[in-house]
Amino acid sequence: MPCDPEMLAGVHLFEHLSPEDRAGLGAVVDRRALAAGETLFSTGEPGEALYVVRTGQIELFLKDTAGQKIVLSVADPGDLFGELALLDRGARSATAVALADSELLELSREDLLPLFRTSPAVALRLLGAMAHMTRKADDLLKVRVSRNANVEADVNLSGLQRVADLISDFSGRMPFLILNALWFVVWIAVNTLPLGINAFDPYPFGLLTMIVSLEAIFLSCFVLISQNRQAEKDRVRSDIEYDVNIKAELEIAHLHEKIDRLNASMLERLARLEKALAAGRGTGAR
Repeated sequence: MPCDPEMLAGVHLFEHLSPEDRAGLGAVVDRRALAAGETLFSTGEPGEALYVVRTGQIELFLKDTAGQKIVLSVADPGDLFGELALLDRGARSATAVALADSELLELSREDLLPLFRTSPAVALRLLGAMAHMTRKADDLLKVRVSRNANVEADVNLSGLQRVADLISDFSGRMPFLILNALWFVVWIAVNTLPLGINAFDPYPFGLLTMIVSLEAIFLSCFVLISQNRQAEKDRVRSDIEYDVNIKAELEIAHLHEKIDRLNASMLERLARLEKALAAGRGTGAR
């Protein structure tokens, strides 16, 4: 059903059109009414039209692979949506549901291409709307991508934990073992061999024993702190793996739903073709 050209005057996309252009566009624009809760289109469906909200509100959302609902935008009166599928003729990237009783203006690809040729400003405004939606998607992706276990474990890392990690890492390497061996050899040589140096810790090396015991205690504490952090990291990694498994399962289920929907659509089309062929044969036989 054609719309009044004055309706297009209040739309940001068409506000700079001349009255003649709005009149020509209004003759080909369709009006569509949606009841509250009604779905206009779903993710994955083909689409070659964009919509402008005249009254009401339209929620645009999608579900991630974990089944969580991600609201991309809520289109208010004057806003447009659905431009991506119109431009590339691809599948709908989101689901559109009316939050309230709404009236929409529907513009197909064939309606807009002549307008783009005569008024490039409209095409630029359409690209601006796409850029706005892309920025929103980027902001959502910043917080919804799969987490990195190492990054998650290092977010609230304290200074003591960093020191503990460094000491634990160094104590498990060959240089630490070599330094300890050299230290013991020099200590024992100075306190037992006639090197002209007064022995400060004679056999059985009580001071060395105490120092080594303290070293073992502190190293054990640092290693335990580091191990606790590793255990926390393992728990985060397990949670991430669990989320990934759920996402994979839901993605497979989503693919099955798409295949079932395509199968039902193909069967419906084949049934219509068979009826049309049968009707054609009947007409030819007469």
